[in-house]
Amino acid sequence: MAPVATETITNQDVTPKAPAKASNGSQAVKLFNPFYSPTNGADGNDGDYKYAKYKPRFPDVKWEPLTEFPVTDRAQFADAEKKSLLSAASQVTHLTPTIGTELLGIDLRQLTDAQKDELALLVAERGVVFFRDQEISIQEQLELARHFGPLHKHATTPVPREPGLEEVHVVYTDGSRRPDPSAFSKIDLWHSDVSYELQPPSTTSLKVITGPPYGGDTLWSSGYALYSSFSPGFQKYLEGLSAVHSAVAQADGARAAGQTVRREPIETVHPVVRVHPVTGWKSIYVNPGFTRRIVGVPKAESEAILSLLFHQIADNPDFQVRFRWQPNSIAFWDNRIVTHSATFDFFPHSRHALRATPHGERPTSVADYEAAKGAPARDWQREQWARQGIALASEPGAAASRPRGYND
Repeated sequence: MAPVATETITNQDVTPKAPAKASNGSQAVKLFNPFYSPTNGADGNDGDYKYAKYKPRFPDVKWEPLTEFPVTDRAQFADAEKKSLLSAASQVTHLTPTIGTELLGIDLRQLTDAQKDELALLVAERGVVFFRDQEISIQEQLELARHFGPLHKHATTPVPREPGLEEVHVVYTDGSRRPDPSAFSKIDLWHSDVSYELQPPSTTSLKVITGPPYGGDTLWSSGYALYSSFSPGFQKYLEGLSAVHSAVAQADGARAAGQTVRREPIETVHPVVRVHPVTGWKSIYVNPGFTRRIVGVPKAESEAILSLLFHQIADNPDFQVRFRWQPNSIAFWDNRIVTHSATFDFFPHSRHALRATPHGERPTSVADYEAAKGAPARDWQREQWARQGIALASEPGAAASRPRGYND
């Protein structure tokens, strides 16, 4: 769930203010951003809703700051061909050449440890992997997520009403409040979950338990493909940059809504290009939801670079996959190498989902990866072409480039 920050607020002691007045003296309308101020689910209309125990609550507790800790990426132990996992599927469908794979015929409750490792590798390679008709419970989803890393507890967003599920992130929207598009820009909703943490998430899962008859889709965009799309000179330039990722706006939004900020917000500097620890592929690691500025460059330069990257994430369909949810659909994505955004086109219907979010490693820059591994980090697109025997334009034997059109 992404906050949408239109400004950076530095005052952490936010106190309620009187409602703003419009110029004609009437009370101004308070804008509602569904991703920034989620409904608390306390509308009293539970009725016979079978998942009422998973509706959101905001516990009034305080947690200590997170510190750095070791993690083990399970994908490193996987069979490179992923035979155990893929042979168990009745159908394997790559949804685009770039990103997204759907596996049918697999019961996630029955995965062996080897298959879990192979799932982590498949997600690291394809960005996001989808399953349907999954009866896995939230407790089982959490247990599966723990295989991939220690679980993150969110500082501001809701957890289920049922006690003992503080590691679950609740996504819940109903018809009690109508979103106003003047409160947010669609590009601002693109995000990588809690990228401001010292060790942001890795193999994250989301299961939809209630959904609209249509709408409410989620889109993912590949950071591998985004990096590969740029010229070598610009790639090299981006590899030397770092950017600030901030939790401040999200915390300020929670306080303004009268909710407890369970862990104080932080700002963390991460490389603009990070390297996946198992695939060795380079990925752009910025997002509109949390990335605020590039370090050590003029403000105008920072804004221009981030604007380019944000618009390519949100606007370029060649980098994206779009998934239509059904109840009991579940997606696994690698937050280190993709960004995502949901569509908010289903009002007044309800959409209810549960997320489990393992921590990954602290993001590794290209220079640090290469120093540690003694080998170069790699370009995803170049590697795909090499596997297909396609010569690069700069290599001997490559076909001469000439302008061409495109027919749809």
